[in-house]
Amino acid sequence: MVKSRTRVQVLLILVVLSFLLIHFLPCSNNAHMEEKPSPVHILILSSWRSGSSFTGQIFSQHPSVFYLMEPAWHVWVKMYQNSAKVLHMAVRDLVRSVFLCDMSVFDAYMSSQKKKSDLFQWETSRALCSPPACDSFSRSDIITAGNCKTICGKYPFSKVEEACKTYSHVVIKEVRFFDLKVLYPLLTDPSLNLKIIHLVRDPRAVFRSRENTMGDLKRDSNIVVGSQKTKGEMGPYNTMQVICKSHVEIYKAGSQAAPSFLKDRYLLVRYEDIVRDPLARAAQMYRFAELHFTPELQKWVHNITHGKGHGAQAFDIGSRDALRVSQAWRKTLPFQKIEKVQNVCKDAMHLLGYRLVQSEEEQKNMSLDLLSAQN
Repeated sequence: MVKSRTRVQVLLILVVLSFLLIHFLPCSNNAHMEEKPSPVHILILSSWRSGSSFTGQIFSQHPSVFYLMEPAWHVWVKMYQNSAKVLHMAVRDLVRSVFLCDMSVFDAYMSSQKKKSDLFQWETSRALCSPPACDSFSRSDIITAGNCKTICGKYPFSKVEEACKTYSHVVIKEVRFFDLKVLYPLLTDPSLNLKIIHLVRDPRAVFRSRENTMGDLKRDSNIVVGSQKTKGEMGPYNTMQVICKSHVEIYKAGSQAAPSFLKDRYLLVRYEDIVRDPLARAAQMYRFAELHFTPELQKWVHNITHGKGHGAQAFDIGSRDALRVSQAWRKTLPFQKIEKVQNVCKDAMHLLGYRLVQSEEEQKNMSLDLLSAQN
């Protein structure tokens, strides 16, 4: 009888212990895991010559951000025989891996002997110019690409992944997506916390800037529309037509007919609004990305947009008079070309709030007031 009672007591104790193990230990583990919030992932989605390199720098210079500029460049260089639509999946897979700090994805597109400096425009990433990717600067420094390239190029490629894993935010600037729906699997991926900043610019300004950097964009234009459609007088307009159409579709998918999983995760930003009020728009983007706008960064944003440079070089992000540069097309682009751009980009201009120019006289007298406000 005593033995039987002892067995029952032992069984009861075991049951209680099992209950405690099952119901309380996982909660303690979860509480411990929640101490470190999951990284925030930001994709700056834009097109060439739209001010995206500058906008990327607004994020790159933040000490909490690991930033890469156009990592999918490697996909397009390796697989240039294909169309942009065919390459969408490969680009999406690469972007997902980068967001998760898995840099082995570059093995398919780069040499096995690759170094950090083999990564496209690596020097534009402050995170790759400070510890642990480079020991010459601190994370709080504002670092120019020129200084970084000179000092930080010798480090191994493994430092890219090592650095990425130490940041709370991973930001990618990319110009090689033409359909927001391609990104739906990333937006619904539980391992990602993805938000989209959709950056657009007046197509007439984009066209004028593309004219100045046509050689740099030739391969990309061939992938966008096919090599045959880039030839002749209408070649540049054919490319603009595809780019403008993609902005329309992305905007509609992100705001007008947005699925529930996109709620509060899509932000449209016009480049003209950034250069007209840089501090306000930078603050807006930082809030969206859950980043603090430090006094040091506020000073940098003001200085970089109130310089004397002209911004003529591709990927040039030096100090400039950003507002004047953004409106240079008004004085330098012939009205005949303006008409053609407006014709192929009419829908995008209407939807995104850019007013059409009806005559040469209107072009000469046009002022910033003709740009309608974007909510």
